[in-house]
Amino acid sequence: MKKIGLVLEGGGMRGMFTAGVLDFFLDKELDFKLVIGVSAGACHACSYISKQKYRARDVFLDYLGDKRYLSINNLRKSGELFGSKFIYDEIPNKLNLFDNKTFMKSKTKFLAVATDLKTGEAEYLHIKDAKKDVDAIRASASLPMISNIVKYKNKEYLDGGISDSIPIKKAEQEGYEKNVVVLTRQKGYLKRNSRTYLAMKRKYKAYPEAIKRVQNRHKEYNETLEYIEKREKEGKVFIIRPEKRLNIKRIEKNKEKLEQTYMEGYKTARELYNELINFIEN
Repeated sequence: MKKIGLVLEGGGMRGMFTAGVLDFFLDKELDFKLVIGVSAGACHACSYISKQKYRARDVFLDYLGDKRYLSINNLRKSGELFGSKFIYDEIPNKLNLFDNKTFMKSKTKFLAVATDLKTGEAEYLHIKDAKKDVDAIRASASLPMISNIVKYKNKEYLDGGISDSIPIKKAEQEGYEKNVVVLTRQKGYLKRNSRTYLAMKRKYKAYPEAIKRVQNRHKEYNETLEYIEKREKEGKVFIIRPEKRLNIKRIEKNKEKLEQTYMEGYKTARELYNELINFIEN
């Protein structure tokens, strides 16, 4: 494929939409030379790069009722709603095997966005070996308040969505003038002030720069959306996003709704395929 980048927004369980889009890409053998993923987008990117269709979907659905995966009990015991050892160790190494050999052979450059808590800045962690660098992926997807801070290469990280929810400008800095952007919010959506800002300010008081980013996150997010839509009009960005608001919570346990969200992602990508190919080729 020509030099086209792929940017994947996060969004917790809304990432099932992204999983559907990426599985359609696998069906059509669409490879991108650069993939930048945030949070759930980074997690799903791994299965896409390793060319394991359905894996991202199945990891969400198959263990939804398992307390080791998602439970208040996890939060009480370890401070994490999602069980990181179960998700990042037992599932990929024992239950739903991750094909790290294929991942490492890929010519795709993969960056996972995480937030450096000390500086409040986004860091774009280059992942060449998904097993060796699993903590980088975990850092990208460590949601504030319900995940522990992740230590990786002597730094402390939380979710990449705090500092760069849609890393289109990073893709352009990497030399990719044209990019496909997968969003998990419908057209017209604008982010509001964080409802958890005061709670986060108390919990992460040792990290004032990160708190500043949380306070301004909605402004930065909305400005990025405006920039992306401007680049879309210029023919430099191709947006794939839900047609309407997804009927799903950020942390959703309804399996049927999750399956519907996955199918909506697949269907949306299929419907836009001819336009996408025209964007890529022209």
